[in-house]
Amino acid sequence: MKQQIRAPRRFNRSLLCCALAGCMLMAAPAVFAQSTSATLQGRVSADSAPASDARVTATNLATGLTRSVQTTASGAYNLGGLPPGTYRIDVTAGGQTTSQNVTLAVGQTATLNLGVGGVAEAGTADARDLDTVVVTGAALVETRTSEVATYVSRQQIELLPQNSRNFLAFADLVPGMVFTESNNGESRLRSGAQGASNINVYIDGVGQKNYVTPGGITGQDDSRGNPFPQLAIAEYKVITSNYKAEYDQISSAAVTAVTRSGTNDFSGSFYWDRTSDDWRKASPQEEAAGQKAEERTEQYGFAVGGPILRDRLHYFFTYEAKDYVVPRFIAAPSSVASAVTLPASITQFYGPASQPFDQKVYFGKLSFQANESNLIELTARYRDEVGVLDVGNTQRIASAGTALINDETRVALRHQFNSMNWLNDAQLTYEESSYNPSPLSPVPGIRYTVITPNQTNPNNNTVVLWTGSGTNGQDKGQKGWAFQDDLTYFGWENHTLKMGIKYKQVDLNAFQFFPPFPQYFYDVFDTVDRPYQIQYGAVRPGRDPFVTSANKQFGIYIQDDWQASDKLTLNLGVRWDYEANPSYEDQVLDPFIATQLRNWPNIQNTDYDIEDYISNGSNRSAFKGAIQPRLGFSYDLFADQRHVVFGGAGRAYDRNIFDYMAREFYSGATTTVTLGFETPLHPCGAAADNRACVPWDPSLLTAEGIAAYAATNPPGTQSEVFLINNDLKTPYSDQFSLGIRNTIPFAGHDWNSSVTVAHIRSYDGIYFRNGRRRADGTFHQYESLGQTFGNGPGDNVPGVGGLLLGDNGFEYRSTSLLLSLDKPFTEVSPWGVNVAYTLTDGKENRPNASNEETFLFDYAYAGNEFRDSTGVAKHRLVLSGIFSPGWDLIFSGKLVVSSPIPLLSVNRLESPANGTCGPITGQANCGDLRAFYDPVTPEGSIGFKQLDLAVEKRWNTGSDLSFKVRADLINALNWRNWTSFDTNRGNPGGPPNPNVGLRNGNAIQFPTQTFKLSFGLDW
Repeated sequence: MKQQIRAPRRFNRSLLCCALAGCMLMAAPAVFAQSTSATLQGRVSADSAPASDARVTATNLATGLTRSVQTTASGAYNLGGLPPGTYRIDVTAGGQTTSQNVTLAVGQTATLNLGVGGVAEAGTADARDLDTVVVTGAALVETRTSEVATYVSRQQIELLPQNSRNFLAFADLVPGMVFTESNNGESRLRSGAQGASNINVYIDGVGQKNYVTPGGITGQDDSRGNPFPQLAIAEYKVITSNYKAEYDQISSAAVTAVTRSGTNDFSGSFYWDRTSDDWRKASPQEEAAGQKAEERTEQYGFAVGGPILRDRLHYFFTYEAKDYVVPRFIAAPSSVASAVTLPASITQFYGPASQPFDQKVYFGKLSFQANESNLIELTARYRDEVGVLDVGNTQRIASAGTALINDETRVALRHQFNSMNWLNDAQLTYEESSYNPSPLSPVPGIRYTVITPNQTNPNNNTVVLWTGSGTNGQDKGQKGWAFQDDLTYFGWENHTLKMGIKYKQVDLNAFQFFPPFPQYFYDVFDTVDRPYQIQYGAVRPGRDPFVTSANKQFGIYIQDDWQASDKLTLNLGVRWDYEANPSYEDQVLDPFIATQLRNWPNIQNTDYDIEDYISNGSNRSAFKGAIQPRLGFSYDLFADQRHVVFGGAGRAYDRNIFDYMAREFYSGATTTVTLGFETPLHPCGAAADNRACVPWDPSLLTAEGIAAYAATNPPGTQSEVFLINNDLKTPYSDQFSLGIRNTIPFAGHDWNSSVTVAHIRSYDGIYFRNGRRRADGTFHQYESLGQTFGNGPGDNVPGVGGLLLGDNGFEYRSTSLLLSLDKPFTEVSPWGVNVAYTLTDGKENRPNASNEETFLFDYAYAGNEFRDSTGVAKHRLVLSGIFSPGWDLIFSGKLVVSSPIPLLSVNRLESPANGTCGPITGQANCGDLRAFYDPVTPEGSIGFKQLDLAVEKRWNTGSDLSFKVRADLINALNWRNWTSFDTNRGNPGGPPNPNVGLRNGNAIQFPTQTFKLSFGLDW
């Protein structure tokens, strides 16, 4: 019986390739991607008639950059490639001139109709100087776009309360976005039912994609550090779906940010903020222990910028640092604490603990405006980071933690050329990023264990204390250069054509070795003068654990923003991406393993063909089907930009994470050797004992003894073999949206609102499944009785060992209602409010896949049964506000409330009760016979809530120097967000567990109520 793997959805690419090739030949050296520049367009009238040949000039009030264009016969104009900022717009027609100031946002296409003579177009000119936050001129609102997009302003970044100075923390002001920080400090940004790895962040048009490890962008895997200095971010735009064709390597949300530049005025700023354990409330665990863990958080930095040549050459530089001591807690596992009384020699280590973290980030930028037609920018960023992880995890004391070195370097050279009808924007970039966790202490690890309560198997043990070294040893990263270029053409009436190309050569590497140092296991209640078990890492003979791949990426796109009428705008685009991955394509499976697999009778008549996974170096090729049509529209109901219906549909391809694909190489190259020794509580050699049982030798307590044993007892060739499908696809999502934007006058102010329904289906997520089968080719033990879950086969491939198969198959679905309401902060009305509400119905065909789970062992393969997503809440509300009563005081607040997120659980209630299964299966117990994944939603209607408040006071010294003091109160009401819940639905046959979904521990999501004090200078 052969199970057909579902075919991917493909497009014929011949027409696309012909169209793109023709455009690129015409465009010559064109193109760039993920535009951060703004576009200003509209029509000019003179005495109420179209002004042909009028001249429209935009002058950046901060840098002096100018751009000019002549209107067409119909009075239309289009000014592209404008760096976000405030501009003076001058219009000259028939000897008459008019001017007004406007503010343009990142990646915005704004419409502004202008007039000279008669009654000119009126423009407000609100201006508010908050030293580092300057709003001057009428901020234009982009309503006529098909993208589901929202802007995060510099004002919100600077003034809203926050704890981490991670600029991405404000992305959750956008409906559909979630920013989280784990208790280990790791930050994650995600959207919808997909995981964090599916987003991408573009800074000055350059994607920050992490190709090797999870997290979406480089540097965020396991790190509490910031991906970019917040002082360097001017503003950013968040697109949750239906982005244009210029966006690549993404299947979830896109964040496109623009960095700050130097101006014609010398300016600078400095900040320092601090909090400590004296300034925060204790956690429930700390209250039970009677003491708080040491904590100290200091963040400091500065930014300077100004002219080198006025109106021509400007510089900007910033430095930001973090110096943390983070609270952790060491306690007995909950399964042990209630069942076993541990000796004082163990419990003396329990209680509050801490782990340090240090980060330094540098960013510099030179901007050269050679003339009106040429802009050159050089930017560089360096991130230097080292932190400690895992303290408290698996009962580790501080010295048993993991040191994480997380460094990154990025450089970009950009040239922008502008003519009357053309804009060319090119970048040459370099990147290098590393992820290097290793044991903090280079000594053997010592693990103290007890036999797990209610278990009779002496090999089922629970760690109650871990000292010495950890087991994490990895060296992974990416390094390479890229060229990307955009060409935009404005000369076709009512059309804006944009086409782009990108080529990237990036070297990827992955290595891991577990454990780097031997691990010794002692039973607390057994013989304590020697271990009952030792584990050490070893490289298998003839195998290379170091995986490298010189990948080459290529992308091409074309798009047209077509203003079909004064009401209807169409966004039509398509892109194609390709990536060559030599480590995958050139892989040759060991001939011995290939022969053993072909000769194994268990898989000769099963639900897959083993030939689909045996690689010979020529039967794999790069995926070429990544064709992505992206279509959208907007319809301005009254042609006044105040009521706009919009929608779209499109496809977006992401990429496979290299670390997952590298499992095919290093999984079988190294192994963990386990030696067992006979002790009273741990007999060696039982039927279920897979350890190598050897006589006790005291020399094994030394590194020399372990080396001597390993030299004479090399690991065998048997291992757990990972094989990847020879026809591996690239993950992608199909996106659909329909909504309406409104600008509504209320109480004398304009409020901007948006209501959107978005539906996203994501396909072909990579995962690994059990490739072993029983002698009759079946997977489940009771498959003849209709079993579809659990009891997978344990038969090893003769001479090889375990078998895991890598395939495409994880899928996600989400339907969301996205509501936003925004009243901007202005000089005339010095208060602002933002409301973002999201209602999401999220599903996935493997619970926890959205949380980076990549294995599936309870089913033969990923199927079409969808369960509630364990990565997204059904309801989420984010409220924020800024208010200035005058006197240079600013108050702000942010409230986040969400419903509980479902947790992974298995439902066995429909299976026969334990002890009653004999007449059915011949076995007393068959708990998985009718089992299935059934996530549990924790009790209550609110799963997370946090209110943050801030107040800032500024003083002007009467010179160019001012200073400020700010207080942030994080989690102001000290709400406790519990994280420990009972997910056991009950034993087979029932009854249902009455406590399912109820809290069963006192662990919480940090922070507790925390006071943070900040001081700053501006000049």
